[in-house]
Amino acid sequence: MSDLPGLYNDWVAIFLMMTGFYIVISQGNLLKKIVGLNLFQASVFILYISLGKVADGNAPIFTEGVTVYSNPLPHVLILTAIVVGVATTAVGVALVVRINEAYGSVEEDDIHELDLADDESVNKGCSPEPEDDPQ
Repeated sequence: MSDLPGLYNDWVAIFLMMTGFYIVISQGNLLKKIVGLNLFQASVFILYISLGKVADGNAPIFTEGVTVYSNPLPHVLILTAIVVGVATTAVGVALVVRINEAYGSVEEDDIHELDLADDESVNKGCSPEPEDDPQ
């Protein structure tokens, strides 16, 4: 039980991960799904940064008397992941804006119904018409 406060970052990461996952699977709004993905992504960032920190570790700058160093690689990778995450979020929001312009809605159910109605109208228009046989 004494390790529970030491695992605070892990619990926060797990909570954010499950919250983001729940938002993605439960919401029909595409913009809310992007927010859920960003929460999930932030939880992964917190998890990796927490794993990269060594207890009583210092920055990897060689000085006298320091023997324990933290690995800077997870932090560098997360900085890169943040940039990629912002870019993909921007692309996702741009797609949602374009979908809203095309369909007039960002709800999955509405978009699916409009697609089905459009498919049915195309299929009805392309079906061969019965020809009148003079016999």
